[in-house]
This record gives sequence, C-alpha cells and structure tokens, in this order.
Amino acid sequence: MALIRHLIDGTETGEPVRTGPVFNPATGVQQHEVVLASVSDVEAAIAAARAALPGWRATSLTKRADVLFKLRHLLTERSAELAAIVTSEHGKVLSDAAGEIGRGLENVEFASGLINQLKGEYSEQVSTGIDVHSVKQPVGVVGCITPFNFPVMVPLWMVASAIACGNTVVLKPSEKDPSASVFLAKLFLEAGLPAGVLNVVHGDKVAVDTILDSPQVDAVSFVGSTPIARSIYQRASANGKRVQALGGAKNHMVVLEDADIEAAADAAVSAAYGSAGERCMAVSVLVAVGDVGDRLVPAIERRLGALVIGDGTDAASEMGPLITREHRDKVASYVTGAAAEGATVVVDGTAKQFDADGFFIGVSLIDDVGTEMAVYTDEIFGPVLSVVRVDTFEDAVDLVNSNVYGNGVALFTRDGGAARQFEFDIEVGMVGINVPIPVPIGAYSFGGWKNSLFGDSHIYGPESFHFYTRSKVVTTRWPDPVHSKIELAFPGNS
Repeated sequence: MALIRHLIDGTETGEPVRTGPVFNPATGVQQHEVVLASVSDVEAAIAAARAALPGWRATSLTKRADVLFKLRHLLTERSAELAAIVTSEHGKVLSDAAGEIGRGLENVEFASGLINQLKGEYSEQVSTGIDVHSVKQPVGVVGCITPFNFPVMVPLWMVASAIACGNTVVLKPSEKDPSASVFLAKLFLEAGLPAGVLNVVHGDKVAVDTILDSPQVDAVSFVGSTPIARSIYQRASANGKRVQALGGAKNHMVVLEDADIEAAADAAVSAAYGSAGERCMAVSVLVAVGDVGDRLVPAIERRLGALVIGDGTDAASEMGPLITREHRDKVASYVTGAAAEGATVVVDGTAKQFDADGFFIGVSLIDDVGTEMAVYTDEIFGPVLSVVRVDTFEDAVDLVNSNVYGNGVALFTRDGGAARQFEFDIEVGMVGINVPIPVPIGAYSFGGWKNSLFGDSHIYGPESFHFYTRSKVVTTRWPDPVHSKIELAFPGNS
C-alpha cells in the first residue's frame, strides 16, 4: 500500500511511526497510508521554511512572477492528472474536481500580478527637503491549514499569494485527501520555486498545535469548521501571530414570489447538492417567501429523481460519495432528526440504496423546517436542503441576519428595487443576486462575516496581499551637513 510522506526542503520524508488511512470514498476501500507528523517533523518543516526565507524574500518580483507563470502552465498541462487524484481521495466527480482546479488557477493568475499588487506609495516634499515612501514586505513564515473539501483550490488560494509576497510556507492539508498537496508542491518545485519555500506536512492535532505554538511561524491561514476556526484564531493570536481563520456557514437562498420558479429550482438543486453538499458555499437553507414554496418545493422534488449519484470517475455521475463513512452517517442522522422534530421530509436520501460499498447517500429535501431544529442550526456539510417558509421580504432578511453565520447568501427575484434593498440590508460577506453560489472571481476576495470569519482579512485576491505583507514607511532627507543642528522639539512639518 502506497505511503504518502511529507515534503520538506524539497525532499519527500517521514517515517511511518504514526499513520492514517486514506480511503477511496467511492469504494470504501483504503488505498493509501499517510504519515502523521510528529512535533519534530513539523519543526523540521518550519526550520526549512525559516532557512529559505532570506533568499526568497530577496528574490526579485520578476523572478517570483516567473515561477507563478510557470506554475500556471504546469497546472493547466496536468490538470486531468490532478483532478483524478482529487476524485480518488475526495470522491467528487471529475468535472467538479476540474472546476476546483480552475478556480484555484484564478488566484495563481492574480498572484502573478504581484508587481502591481506590491507597489508602495511615494510623497515628495512632505516637509522641506523630506520625502516619504511606503513598501510592502513579507510577514515571514506562514502556516497554511486547509480542509478536505477543496484539496487543490484552498491551498492555491493561500500558497500562491503568500509566496508571491515573499513569504515561505508550511502547508498542513487534510489527512483525509493529502496527495493533491504533495502534487502541487512538486509542481511548484518544477516551476522553479527553491526548496524550503513550500513545505508540506501531513497530520492531525499534533501538527496543527505545533504550527500554532511555534515562535518561528509568523502568520496562520485556516479554512474549516467554526469551532476549530475560533480555537485556532484564539490560540495563534495569543501567541502573537497574524491570523485569518475562515469558519463554517449556513448559506440561505431567498426566493421571492416574483422569481422564475424553474430557474430558482435549477439553482437550488445545483447549489445544494453539488459536490454532495461538501462546500462551505453550498446552499443549505431555502427561504420561501409568501406562497412561493407551494410552487418551488414540488419543482425541486421533480428534479431530484433524475440526479445520477455514483463513482466520480464515471462520466455519467453528477454527485459522488461523502468523504468518510462516519460523516455519511452523521449527515443521515440530521434527516432522521428533522422528521422527529416535526419537519416534512419530502425526499429522504437516507432511503436510497447503492450497489457500491462506498460512502454514498442520496439527496434530501426537507420542508416546514423551524429555526430551532438541528437541521437548521447546524452546519451539516452534506446533500440536505432545508426549506423555511416566511411571510414577507422583511421576515426573510431578519431570518438571515439573525443567523450566527454570515458566509454567503443568494436572492432570486425579478425586482431590482428589492434586490438593491437586500444587498444594502443583508449582513453577509458574499451576496448573489440570481446567482446561487456567489464565490468571487480571483480579482476580489473571499470571506464571510460573523462566525464565518475570525480575523480581519478575507482570503485570496487583494486582501491576501494585505494579510501576507507588512507595511513599512520610510521618511528620508538628504541635507547639506553644514545645516545640521540639534533640535529637541517634537518634529513638525514645515
């Protein structure tokens, strides 16, 4: 059985003292073992990153951009190979894996424009003979801790920007699907990135805690569940690190009575069940305003019977399995629990039978959901769509704004005035108007509000360059020495 090792200072390393299983979710069969890092393994990766920092930080912006341009070429050239790796360990269908790679490439392309993004400012003659300019410099060694659901896209969101800014990186991917990160790191090396600038360590809480506590790590980026994001933010920031920790979500799709029912139904199915609902931007709550639910719920139900669920390598499959058997069972418990709490289970995905032994589950549609029910309050991270019915537009806005999460939201309507008011009033970081999954393009940044984000910087795009750099302001004067004198008063501008 293949052993997946760390990649530290350009070399694959790691003894199998502690290992974890890596399954093929479509078959339920273990296909690899992954080495779980010890404290000394992580410290070696951090030391490699620290040692590589002076040289990479001094590398010209043009040469850094060249590495990213070459990386983009290699990713494009080998995207089919990378997508196959993602599907084999995550389970998502190949087309979804290819789409993930494409969205990661967007940030590689954005980060390739680092010369423009790292420009400082200059003010001449702010005082007699005095000029002021600012520069952006790297924060240092960055720890990147990424989730299982996007093993290519999220690492590229973090690593491309961090490296563009002159930092070095220790990447700790999910141990459930670790191969994609090693593949990416090797592509970076092939693109010309010096050894030690990007290091990959696999592991569990031991690895994470070592990154959070190390005085040699200057900043931490994280994407995962809200409880873990909060814990990471508190621990890392208490240790003096700069932290961005993106947490969970409960994304709502509000449908007004004037919306196109067929288009809204298509959007709801796509956004709720794509990637088996294992997306932080998946729509998990449909908010039906007025009587629109009476038309919309049957329209969604009609579509669900035709969905093809199967092995992600099968071109006919539209949805693959969940990541683990335990997670599948947890998702199923929410459907059972919703019925026990009084909701109406319109489509019960737990009843669907599969020939394969993988971690499959059918899609579920649950109507008449109350905001006190666990199926509403918890982030399920599976193919379950809840329908909450409200009377008015104002009720819908209040419902979304009262939720503890503020990641993404969508509104479906033909009313421009209502859409503008919704955009103005809603307390959510990413908003879609007739767009069900409003993930920003690479030239903008991704991130939510409230319990969906801990820290003050969103991920990728312009805000990533802010997060991964520190500003330095330089004040200069080149006086004639004959005019030098002692002046004890506070310096003024004149």
